[in-house]
Amino acid sequence: MKRKINIQLISIVVISIVLTMVLILFVYYGIFKKQVFNELTTVAGILAVAENEDLSGKAADKNSVTYRMIENLSEKDLRVTVIDANGTVCFDNGASDSEIQADRDRPEMQEAYEQGEGFAVRESATIAQSSFYYAVRLDDGGVLRVSKEAQSLLNVFISSLPTLLAVGASLIILCMIVASFLTKSLVRPIEDMAQNLDNTEQVAAYSELAPIAETIRRQHEDIMKGARMRQDFTANVSHELKTPLTVISGYSELMENGMATPEDVTRFSHEIHKNATRLLTLINDILRLSELDTGNSGPDFEKINLYESARVCVSMLSLNAEKHDVSLSIEGNPCYVYAGKQMIEELLYNLTDNAIRYNEPGGTVVVEVKEEGDKVVLTVKDTGIGIPKEHCNRIFERFYRVDKSRSKQTGGTGLGLAIVKHVVEQIGATISLQSEVGQGTEIQVEFPMRSE
Repeated sequence: MKRKINIQLISIVVISIVLTMVLILFVYYGIFKKQVFNELTTVAGILAVAENEDLSGKAADKNSVTYRMIENLSEKDLRVTVIDANGTVCFDNGASDSEIQADRDRPEMQEAYEQGEGFAVRESATIAQSSFYYAVRLDDGGVLRVSKEAQSLLNVFISSLPTLLAVGASLIILCMIVASFLTKSLVRPIEDMAQNLDNTEQVAAYSELAPIAETIRRQHEDIMKGARMRQDFTANVSHELKTPLTVISGYSELMENGMATPEDVTRFSHEIHKNATRLLTLINDILRLSELDTGNSGPDFEKINLYESARVCVSMLSLNAEKHDVSLSIEGNPCYVYAGKQMIEELLYNLTDNAIRYNEPGGTVVVEVKEEGDKVVLTVKDTGIGIPKEHCNRIFERFYRVDKSRSKQTGGTGLGLAIVKHVVEQIGATISLQSEVGQGTEIQVEFPMRSE
């Protein structure tokens, strides 16, 4: 990041320096050009006054004022040309006959005849010089022109190039040093922030980074929380798998070594079958949670009759309810939700099965489906043992049990409500719980009503 910022800053500086120097060169040449024309205008004005007094036809007289002035100007590399009103060259102090004949048709001469004065600059490709011309119309209709050779823009640039390169190189070196310092000062707060992600009280050095810093902190906390959850989950899975496997291994070893009577074999086989079933249920729940964690929740969402799904679930668990001496019933009317069919079946099964498992003999479980405003509400209410208030916020955690001995006795894996929580989150529903020890538990799931 530092290297990239450095390169960008230096690139901007180099481009700025080059453009500035080119601009300065053009401005300087413009000023120089203006000074040359001002000089030519002044000289031409003086010569025009003297020429008008001497009468232009006598300009070649060596005793005239104009001629003496021209001699002095020649020493300053100024060329003077006088052409009468008929286009005849009366005087030129620095040109051959062919050049004199051609001068009559020059643009500045034509402008002077027509507008009173004319300007022109002609470049020389061979000597890198520019010729500056100024022509003015005399009182008798003739034209007086003054010209001077000076450096062209290319020549000015070439002559200034060593100085420009030296100044440019110095500025670039200076800017590289400044850019390095600025880059470090710009990046340092970001590096400090990155090294102190755990310090949520630290304020970002740049206000623009505050939302990003907060998002990074939240993600960092989520990652750490997820890591701890995975670690706890692994430990819990190991513990939960170890118990039934130990039972199965122990009973099977007794049977293998012939240490069990025929009556014991029947009892041991029952225990092995029960723990194997619990083991399979636990593995299935773990696999399902893994699928929900990765977002691989099954087929696409569809419109589902929640009441019909609940009726099927109640019918399927009716034998289990009879076994626990619990009365199981369903109330409500057809209501439709938008979700995955498998997810709805898991949600209904786990809520209803939990209500049966943690109930009292002679208790009841009522599953109700109804519409309330713009929502569909599923309620599973039991008259079971209830949940102490200090445990209500944690029962949806994986492997969390209020009464561990009863949970194992009833065959619970401790993952049913964790699966319910995942399903509720993925279908965009909300879940709430009300419970009182000795009175029972009521769990409500609210589904938003959506069209297909």
